[in-house]
Amino acid sequence: MPGGPRSGLAAVSTALLAMSRRLEVRDVLRTIVVSARELLDAEYAALGVPDDHGGFAQFVVDGISAEQWRRIGPLPRQHGILAAMLHENGPERLADVREDPRFEGWPAAHPEMSDFLGMPVRDGEETLGAIFLANKRSAPDGADRVFTDEDQDLLSLLAQHAAIALTNARLYERSRELTIAEERSRLAHELHDAVSQKLFSLRLTAQAAATLVDRDPARAKDELHQVAALAAEAADELRAAVTELRPAALDEDGLVATLRTHAHVLDRAHTAHVTFTCDGVRALPAAQEEAVLRVAQEALHNALRHSDGDRVDVTLARTPAGGAVLTVADSGKGFDPRAVRRAGRHLGLVSMRDRASGAGGRLAVHSEPGRGTTIEMEVPGG
Repeated sequence: MPGGPRSGLAAVSTALLAMSRRLEVRDVLRTIVVSARELLDAEYAALGVPDDHGGFAQFVVDGISAEQWRRIGPLPRQHGILAAMLHENGPERLADVREDPRFEGWPAAHPEMSDFLGMPVRDGEETLGAIFLANKRSAPDGADRVFTDEDQDLLSLLAQHAAIALTNARLYERSRELTIAEERSRLAHELHDAVSQKLFSLRLTAQAAATLVDRDPARAKDELHQVAALAAEAADELRAAVTELRPAALDEDGLVATLRTHAHVLDRAHTAHVTFTCDGVRALPAAQEEAVLRVAQEALHNALRHSDGDRVDVTLARTPAGGAVLTVADSGKGFDPRAVRRAGRHLGLVSMRDRASGAGGRLAVHSEPGRGTTIEMEVPGG
């Protein structure tokens, strides 16, 4: 095991756990680079993810300031040593990268590098990227400051776990994209239903006005006013479809803003009044925010489709321990949870409970015939 401030089994364990806990690809890449640089005590570290055009789709660095990185210029191409890492299976360890025949120089603002260690990150036959380290900072007394066999073994271990973490992050992002697409489709369908109902009423009212023009002009005038009102409502719904129907952007907007927008869209698309209130909730871990949003969407869908109530209230409140409680309560007909379970129509409830427990929380369902339904989900926070 290499020496340095981050050596030892505990440091390796910390790095591997940090990688496994990240869900977004960019976060995983950054964690891999920082962990590699600290564990192997290098001055510089980078990780490149190839694109399909001879360059890099992503290139994350550590040890270089943002200003220095800006001056270096565009992302590097896949040539020289970088190409070797992406197109060969094994590691590259060089005492001085500048003396290698494949070395082709670097931009003027690029820092000087000498000793070099590179390792591909592979998932089976697929190369997901490559880790690069340069300029070993420490060495035993009297030894040259170069990367060792032990460093190479450690980086190989890190690369294997990096492949798992990166694959999981990609699967998570793909799953999230599919969930967003499904939610977008569902919201579009709900808005389409609302607009279609208004247009149908608009057509009937216009037909009634046409039949009354000659024999009852006053009533025809009233009907035409109703036509104008219905047309305005339909236009509002269409504007909502264009401007408000968009993927739930937790990363950009946060849980509170995303829930507020979602409730607003549903309020306009349904006859039932949908409200949202929030009381002091702070940002939660990403997995918990995702779970809370999906449970809220499922509970709202059930309430608006099946409860026959005229109101659904969504609240998000902070717990004393820093977590959050989501409540979705409707004024509908309610149900007997035991009867629903016996009838096998409880998949929505099972899904919501699974999401809650997967985020370290709990879910409770309170309902009885004639008294509405309340779904309550609590998560512990970070």
